[in-house]
Amino acid sequence: MEKHTFVTPEKALSIVENGQRIFIHGSAATPTALVRALSSRNGQLQDVEIVSISVFGDFPLALPEMQTSFRINSLFVSEPVRKAIHEGRGDYVPVFLSEIPELFRNGLLPIDIALVQVSPPDKNGFCSLGVSVDIARSAVNTAATVIAQVNPNMPRTLGDGMIHVSRFAAMTWCEDQLHEVMPAAPSSTASKIGHYIAELIDDGSTLQTGIGSIPDAVLSALKQHKDLGIHTEMFSDGIIDLMKSGVINNSRKRSHPGKSVTGFCIGTKKLYDFVNDNPAVAFLDIDYVNEVSVIRKNPKVIAINSCIEIDLTGQVCSDSIGTYQYSGIGGQMDFIRGAALSEGGKPIIALPSRTSKGEARIVPFLKEGAGVVTTRAHVHYVVTEYGVAYLFGKNLHQRAKALIDIAHPDDRESLEIAMFERFKH
Repeated sequence: MEKHTFVTPEKALSIVENGQRIFIHGSAATPTALVRALSSRNGQLQDVEIVSISVFGDFPLALPEMQTSFRINSLFVSEPVRKAIHEGRGDYVPVFLSEIPELFRNGLLPIDIALVQVSPPDKNGFCSLGVSVDIARSAVNTAATVIAQVNPNMPRTLGDGMIHVSRFAAMTWCEDQLHEVMPAAPSSTASKIGHYIAELIDDGSTLQTGIGSIPDAVLSALKQHKDLGIHTEMFSDGIIDLMKSGVINNSRKRSHPGKSVTGFCIGTKKLYDFVNDNPAVAFLDIDYVNEVSVIRKNPKVIAINSCIEIDLTGQVCSDSIGTYQYSGIGGQMDFIRGAALSEGGKPIIALPSRTSKGEARIVPFLKEGAGVVTTRAHVHYVVTEYGVAYLFGKNLHQRAKALIDIAHPDDRESLEIAMFERFKH
């Protein structure tokens, strides 16, 4: 390590100028030390645009007092920036996760400076983007300048994430723990949904799943399955035991057989230790991982995605609550379409029938201002704790009947009235 020069975060960020666009490495790889140092230049800088997908942890750049110096332009809205966007101090770009690298490459969102967190250099001078290769790979490839937060706690993951130290304009040393998301015990509702989905999954299927109680419940219900594969934009702790037990062995995949493919991972230190230098897991550029033509190559792709609400015709809102921007489009459509085109594939939208506040999530109409992330033409399976609705090939009236059957029992009468008023039968 002695042959590499490290500077303070403040020194590294002294090159930032007014009006520049800065990419922030996201999710568990959010470089908090660099973010904090950049925020210390509040008042010195003006109109610096901050571009990222989800960010974790302390994120002072989104505070009201920072708005003259920094403006958020989010590609996927997460909790630290949600309020800034809602209050008009930031903006949101609706875009498929697979197409974000194209924005960087084609000049629509050229990056002046990319701030990334990486593993320490190996003997050949290569660092790894670690737990978050996703869009960071393209940001590093295209940015005019790259600044690295080098952290020995960042795992060295294999795939597309390697960067030689010569690419960095500056490096700062940091030994903070990575951002973690602890798995919660699945609720009875999530467990029921998980079991319904598990029954749809055949041996030899390739899974796309994410983080949260429903994906965890699905994975915990797959212990008796055989020869499953992983090709997903992200995964969490739930895959560890299935890979160790051999349930997930990727043996029947046509694309990257023998390897679990992902763009990033979010979870606990146990997960980060598991992926460290693990040749069974490939972290690849998101414009490849989420490319529909790549996804569909594998047989029996099972795409498991959630949503905020779905209307009686099958329109899916996943990123907003009315006009309130809650998250982003992400890779849902990439995988819903890829699974639909896969031989034996099953695109699945999974949701509890009601919110935590008791509001219906299967509704006659989406809220005013809500965004349709997945169109009704793309939806095949919808799963709640009350069962499975198969919508593909069904007319609007048939879809409504199928969705009412899996709605909360206390919501069904009002939905039936809405169905009759709309379709006259």
